[in-house]
Amino acid sequence: MKRHFSYRRAVRLFRLLVIVPLLLLQACSGPSIPPLTENARVLAFGDSLTYGVGASKGLDYPNQLAGISGYEVINAGVSGETTSAGKQRLAELLARHNPELLILLEGGNDFLRNQPQDKTKANLANMIEQAQAKQIPVLLVAVPQKSLFLSPSPIYAELADEYQLVLIEDTLSSLLKSPSKKSDAIHLNDAGYLELAQAIYQAI
Repeated sequence: MKRHFSYRRAVRLFRLLVIVPLLLLQACSGPSIPPLTENARVLAFGDSLTYGVGASKGLDYPNQLAGISGYEVINAGVSGETTSAGKQRLAELLARHNPELLILLEGGNDFLRNQPQDKTKANLANMIEQAQAKQIPVLLVAVPQKSLFLSPSPIYAELADEYQLVLIEDTLSSLLKSPSKKSDAIHLNDAGYLELAQAIYQAI
């Protein structure tokens, strides 16, 4: 009886020390992106920050991400685009390229043009839903709102929570606060785009 009792205690102790912490860790780990294949096709979608305004030729963030990761990264950035135009453009690109991952970095032009925030959020939600309907994971990059402090717009954290997305929240805002990483007030330079690409690669 004594041996049996000791065995049961040992099993309970194992559960407490090993299994329970693992379950808690899993519960707290949050959203993640499924592992990509070695030569994965990634669609980088957005406006001038994706297109690469301010970068030297070939040093926009999608190209730099391709160099870091070995993935095929398609630059689908359109300078000056708003989310209203983006949601109309995305469906055809998803169908044509069938990417393993969508990187969504858009909204800055909405903020600069004082578009209603709820409309911008709804347009981004539409794009996320387009991708998720095709079982394509989405990596969301937050854009700073129009303010003196260049803090990320809260709509990105709200969308990430609602749709269970991996979010890069502070990177772009931090880079745009650093004169050495910018080509002008709203665009990055080669070094800034490299840091953005590195942050995205780490998130992937």
